[in-house]
Amino acid sequence: MVKWFDPVKGFGFVVADTGGPDILLHVNVLRNFGQSSVADGARIELHAQETNRGVQATDVLAIQPPEGAQANALADIVGLDDSAVADVPLEPARVKWFDKAKGFGFANIFGRREDVFLHIEVLRQSGLSDLQPGEALAMRVIKGKRGEMAAEVQAWETVLTNQDGADD
Repeated sequence: MVKWFDPVKGFGFVVADTGGPDILLHVNVLRNFGQSSVADGARIELHAQETNRGVQATDVLAIQPPEGAQANALADIVGLDDSAVADVPLEPARVKWFDKAKGFGFANIFGRREDVFLHIEVLRQSGLSDLQPGEALAMRVIKGKRGEMAAEVQAWETVLTNQDGADD
């Protein structure tokens, strides 16, 4: 489980289910998985190795959002049927800006003029904690009370990796 991760510092720590010392998770290892951040409390599957500076993650294999992420969900997405959201196609997007302190930002869907609202709770539900301008995403977009908003966000590389194993 992710103990904490600070994208500004570029690292954080993971606690192994089996105990032992904390595992250092560097942002470069996370980026190789296709993400620049991960939410505190997220479940993470990884490979690690012992170094002269302690145990460090070498590869991220899977990330699951923190349990209870739905508890703080936005009013726009509370009560939405998960299967209805899953039926909305994933669309390629780029982060325009995101301010973690404010808890929101905007992205642009390729081929559209209007911005799509991104709320930090949607990121947390997706296992992310922060986004950088220009970061590639895949989003499921719904019509919210104030316009288009992301109901699900995934790192673009994760979507590509998951589709590589799909039947053609």
